[in-house]
Amino acid sequence: MYERYRDNPAAVSEQWREFFSDYKPGDVPKAAPVAPTNGTGASRGATTAAPSSGTRGVDDTFPMRRPANIVPTQEVVAPAPAALTAPSEPEPIRGVGAAIATNMERSLAVPTATSVRQIPAKLLEVNRRVINGYRSRTGQTKVSFTHLIGYAVVRAIVDAVPNMKNVFVADADGKPQLQRHTNVNIGLAVDVDKGGGQRTLVVPVLKGADTLDFLGFVNAYDDIIRKVRTNKLTVDDFQGANVSLTNPGTIGTNQSVPRLMVGQGVIVGVGSIDYPAEFEGSDERALNQLGVSKVVTVTSTYDHRIIQGAESGLFLKAIHDLLLGEHGFYEGIFRSLGVPYEAVKWRVDSNDLEGADLQAHKQMQVATLIRVHRVRGHLIADLDPLRWKAPRMPRELDPLTYGLTIWDLDRE
Repeated sequence: MYERYRDNPAAVSEQWREFFSDYKPGDVPKAAPVAPTNGTGASRGATTAAPSSGTRGVDDTFPMRRPANIVPTQEVVAPAPAALTAPSEPEPIRGVGAAIATNMERSLAVPTATSVRQIPAKLLEVNRRVINGYRSRTGQTKVSFTHLIGYAVVRAIVDAVPNMKNVFVADADGKPQLQRHTNVNIGLAVDVDKGGGQRTLVVPVLKGADTLDFLGFVNAYDDIIRKVRTNKLTVDDFQGANVSLTNPGTIGTNQSVPRLMVGQGVIVGVGSIDYPAEFEGSDERALNQLGVSKVVTVTSTYDHRIIQGAESGLFLKAIHDLLLGEHGFYEGIFRSLGVPYEAVKWRVDSNDLEGADLQAHKQMQVATLIRVHRVRGHLIADLDPLRWKAPRMPRELDPLTYGLTIWDLDRE
């Protein structure tokens, strides 16, 4: 190897060149004896045979350098398994918990089916913002999404699919019968935190919801919730429901297929209000430019013995239409609450992302709208405390006059 290096240093590897750079032939260490490996006899103390001609062997004359600071690998000892604790003795379920368990067992006898519909929540959010802005300025409580969606459920049953409030009953001989209800008595599923990691479910009933305007519905709803929080519910508050509403969306659940109790026709589940999962990691400014709305998923779990899938689908469509402002839904809510403005209306977005001229035109229209509101904004001032006249948006103050819709509100 040294001769090869001497004749042509490039013929050996870099490690050998480094080694031979300060090597002197007289410093060659004596090779350690090794046992023969080819089965032929070899005298003790003999070195290994040179490789045969034509075969590129490995020169064992110079030992490989040992890497420094080598720490032997220590065997990892698995920790001893923790001692398992036996479960506690079963304890009886009493009170409300026992009633819930009994009703859940009985609900297994109800043949149900479920319809699902996803509804854009943009207009719902905008109108709620207008309502709560006015109520906050006048020292009133805020309106929740559950208030608005719950009222839409009631109006959809009354005005579109009244069969949803009917229930299945059996006569003394067990023969099936249909019981038609005149009123909508809606059970409100409320989660109660009992502390210590324990929770329970109560379902008080808001009776005659179909006879109430929106303000009456909000007051009755809040009164029931107040009774729940102060533990003042009576037995009568739990009786008579033919429809139920549950809102697991308040804790982030996207959609729910709840259990339908005996004696009811339908239970409506309301999911969270958020962007679809595929947009969860997107920049909100980009979503505003694209016109992507948050959505809410509504489910209808119904008694299939008396309600058919088409009726459930029409019921969800009616809720969809109401939350998009059809049939004067938000106008009626604004009048009931005494909000002195016109309700915001649903419009299809118009926003050409690649059209620079359109974007510039919109910017000019926004500037014009701002200037007009500075000059003529007094025309929408609240100067009619007796509400003799219905509020009217002057054309020159209406964003629609300038080609602007609810989708432009959050754009920069």
